[in-house]
Amino acid sequence: MSEIAEIIVDGKSYQLPIVVGTEDEKAIDISSLRSETSHITLDPGYKNTGATTSAITFLDGEKGILRYRGYPIEQLAEKSSFIEVSYLLIYGSLPTAEQLDNFSDRIRRHTLVNEDMRKILDGFPATAHPMGILSALISSLTAFYPESLKSPQSEEEMDLSVIRLMAKLPTIAAWSYKNSIGHPVVYPKNKLDYGSNFLNMMFAYPTENYEVDPVVVDALNKLLILHADHEQNCSTSTVRLVGSAHASLYSSVSAGISALWGPLHGGANQAVIEMLEAIKADGGDSKKFIEKAKDKNDPFRLMGFGHRVYKNFDPRAKIIKKSADDVLSALGVKDPILDIAKELEEAALNDSYFVERKLYPNVDFYSGIIYRALGIPTNMFTVMFALGRLPGWIAQWKEMRENKEPIGRPRQVYVGETERDYVAVEKR
Repeated sequence: MSEIAEIIVDGKSYQLPIVVGTEDEKAIDISSLRSETSHITLDPGYKNTGATTSAITFLDGEKGILRYRGYPIEQLAEKSSFIEVSYLLIYGSLPTAEQLDNFSDRIRRHTLVNEDMRKILDGFPATAHPMGILSALISSLTAFYPESLKSPQSEEEMDLSVIRLMAKLPTIAAWSYKNSIGHPVVYPKNKLDYGSNFLNMMFAYPTENYEVDPVVVDALNKLLILHADHEQNCSTSTVRLVGSAHASLYSSVSAGISALWGPLHGGANQAVIEMLEAIKADGGDSKKFIEKAKDKNDPFRLMGFGHRVYKNFDPRAKIIKKSADDVLSALGVKDPILDIAKELEEAALNDSYFVERKLYPNVDFYSGIIYRALGIPTNMFTVMFALGRLPGWIAQWKEMRENKEPIGRPRQVYVGETERDYVAVEKR
């Protein structure tokens, strides 16, 4: 017999089924609650509300577990490529060699964007934030591919939108950076792999070649894999909610980019670097700021330590820590900001105050360090996050559409004025 929950409203008992996931996660199904009781649940921020069932990502914050389609993140980061992980997330299984080659080849053939997008790009001032440009240009893809607005789309039409977006977002992302520094754009080179192609478009100049460092490519590959999906966070939920109205994939992902842009979501690694720069400007005494972080009466907080979801450790941080060490060693980077970061890391890993509270360095701490070491400016950090999260957004949108989920429509509890009569303006 299935488990049930009981709720008593106005003295009457109602039974609600309990849904159990494949990893033994349990949820009370309240989908019939309003129709049966005329009541709704109130859950600000949806912190205790499951908006959907999903077969894409499993996350256990207490145990520090993250799996894509059942595969541990540790194995994928060590053995896989970002393109292979993208295929896994989007299509549900690891590809065969033939499927992977075909997927990679299709993406390569769609990396160019319509030249009219250059005109849109030219309309942005150099002061425009790259995330604003990215969101706008991704949304504009709907105009270039109006067939993406069809509802319903065939499987082939939906898949073509997937390929186009995977191919074109790196080009648009790199171009948004070039716009911010007033440099001419660099076109994609399809002989390069996904990560190398992006780095070339970011850092090459029309006047000279850019040699892609394999250490840098490996670090970027791992970072993209680690950010590829993270269950129903703010931007992913936004993609699903917008997509539930049968908005195009481009419009839905554009909305997700805007959600990610918020400093409480995607700006954490940028906040890490800004904190480190503030410490350097103050004299560079990391011990002083460690003590400030311990003082409950001091408003200062260490950025990049602890995690809202992971209550023990962030499994992604363990992986990327080694990559950060490798990058700093291989590139021979000498940067006082990164020296301060290493001092903070050592203190957090060994100081009883941080250890007891499980305030370990998280993935945002290490990704900020790596991006700075690679020469990526802080205003591009969230764009890099979007580049990694893209396959997760696509997979979530695709799953929602294939499952024919209803349009999202959250409820509310009204707390405004009760009914009152209109008063003419001269009598107010």
